[in-house]
Amino acid sequence: MKLQQLRYIVEVANNDLNVSLTAEKLFTSQPGISKQIKLLEEELGVQIFTRMGKHLSEVTPVGAKIVAVAREILTKTQDIKIIAKEFSQPNQGSLTISTTNTQARYTLPAVIQQFMQKYPTISLHMEQNSSAQSLQSIRSGLADIAIITDLTELTDDMIALPCYHWNQSVIVMPDHPLAKNTLLTVDELANYPLVSYDFSNDSSDLQLAFTRAGKSPNIIFSTVDAELIKTYVRLGVGVGIVAKMAINSSTDHDFVTLNAGHIFPYSTTYIVFMRTLFLRRYMYDFINQFTPHLNQQTIDRLLLCEHNSEVLASFNGIKLPIK
Repeated sequence: MKLQQLRYIVEVANNDLNVSLTAEKLFTSQPGISKQIKLLEEELGVQIFTRMGKHLSEVTPVGAKIVAVAREILTKTQDIKIIAKEFSQPNQGSLTISTTNTQARYTLPAVIQQFMQKYPTISLHMEQNSSAQSLQSIRSGLADIAIITDLTELTDDMIALPCYHWNQSVIVMPDHPLAKNTLLTVDELANYPLVSYDFSNDSSDLQLAFTRAGKSPNIIFSTVDAELIKTYVRLGVGVGIVAKMAINSSTDHDFVTLNAGHIFPYSTTYIVFMRTLFLRRYMYDFINQFTPHLNQQTIDRLLLCEHNSEVLASFNGIKLPIK
C-alpha cells in the first residue's frame, strides 16, 4: 500500500469518480491512476469502486470506509509537514479566512492590520461568503478558519467557538415618522417598507421576530452589504435594519438610530474550523487577537469536547462581549 494509491482513491472520490478529471488535476495519466487503484484493490482483496465497463460507477460500502480512512491518513501526513515547519519556519506559512461581508468590513480590518504587523511573512487571504459557503470552504480545505453567525450547516467534525454577541439597529432619516419613536415595535415596522439583510431564510432572527408577532415584513430591497442598506435609506427607499456594529457615529450622523435589541434577539459570531486542523502558533494568535477570551489554553481545552453542544455549554454563565 502506497500513499500515492491512497491519494488517488481520495481524489477520484472528490471528483465524482471522474478519473480523467482527477488525472488532469494531479498532472498524471488516467491509465496510471486506474492501474494503481486496481493494484490497491487486489492487495486489499476488496473492491473500492464498482465499474460499468471501463468507468467507475460508485463507491462500494467498504470502499467508502477505506476512502474515509485514507483521507485521514493523508491529512496526518500533511500535519507531519506542518509540525516540522512549525519548528523550522515558525513565522512562515499561510492563513485563509472565509467570512461574511459584515465581519470582513466592520470587525476584521483592525485585527488583520495588527496580525500583519506582527507576522509580515505570513500569507494572509480572506474570502467573503455566506455562512454556509464559509463552512463548505473549511470542509473542502479551501479555508482554514470561518468567522460566521449562522451555524445551520455546522457538523461535529468542526468546532465552533463563540466570540461575541451583536444586535440589530433600525435606521431612518430624521424626517421619518419613526424618528421620534422611543420604543419601537414589530407592529410599527410592519407598516413600512424595509431595507435589510436577506429575509428568505425562515429561521433567520429577523423573520422569526415578525412571525412571532403575526406580521409579514415588507422587504423591498435586501443585500448582504450594510453600506448599501444605508445608501437606500438615505434615498428614502425604506426603513433600514442593519447590524449595530455597522453604524459609525462619525460618518452616519445623518441617521436616527433606533434600538432594536428588544425586538430582534442578539446574534453570536463564531470562529469555526475543522477539528483535524493543525493550529500553528500564528493561528492561535490570530484567534486570540480577534477574541481575547480564546487563548491557546482555552482553545485546546475546548477541542477535547466531542460535540459542539458541549463547547457551547462550557460558555454558559460566561458573559461574551456585545458589539
